[in-house]
Amino acid sequence: MSVLDPRFLSTAIEAVVRAGDLQIANFGKGVPVRKKGAIDLVTDVDVEVERMFRAMVAERFPDHDVLAEEFGGPLRGARHRWVFDPLDGTTNFAHGVPIFCASLALEIDGQAAVAAVYDPNRRELFTAEAGVGSWMNGQRLRPSANATVMDSMLVTGFPYNVHEQADEFLKTFGEVLKHARAIRRLGSAAIDICWVAAGRMDGFWEASLQPWDTRAAVLILEEAGGKVTGMDGKTWEPEAGDILATNGLIHEQLARIIG
Repeated sequence: MSVLDPRFLSTAIEAVVRAGDLQIANFGKGVPVRKKGAIDLVTDVDVEVERMFRAMVAERFPDHDVLAEEFGGPLRGARHRWVFDPLDGTTNFAHGVPIFCASLALEIDGQAAVAAVYDPNRRELFTAEAGVGSWMNGQRLRPSANATVMDSMLVTGFPYNVHEQADEFLKTFGEVLKHARAIRRLGSAAIDICWVAAGRMDGFWEASLQPWDTRAAVLILEEAGGKVTGMDGKTWEPEAGDILATNGLIHEQLARIIG
């Protein structure tokens, strides 16, 4: 890939930090919550943050596309596409649980080029550039060195249609639980994957995700040296929905357990 315009990463960082400031300013303030589905929530903060970001892109890069959670498209087939989750962890946010973030990636010709994820509660900024590396608050990221699932702390999530397929998801969860040191459920896929990149978690899996949930964090993990596939161990596709993301060392073993 050619040398990137430095405005791309600086815009990604500015956008997620501004998003985090808006999130914290409204956290615990009784922001109105609405339902998009039985358990799928949206708040005024989700909407306000996405509008802020779309205005930023329209001003700086008017020929770029934006794919984001609350307003979707329309998409014009531009070479550059920003993939944005204005508030990953909306359910946590709505319930006063301080685990949420903003997540943003820029794709060029379909390939992730830059990424930024900002956790405003811990003031942790995760960034990556394709082919260059990934960092948290300026420190280079490296996954853990744990080589077995039994020595691993894993993290997962359940999709919004969990009630329709609860037995299937619980079966997979139970199989992994038999082999792992521990499993956690944080409620933000972007933070989950970034924590694998940082070595706090050793692996993550989840089904039925959207590109804005994972696009940025996947680049951060891959640039840290981790591995990402579908839950079947095959090539990961952002639109496919399911993902297995690990430190690389436990990847094949965890894929067999999940499979």
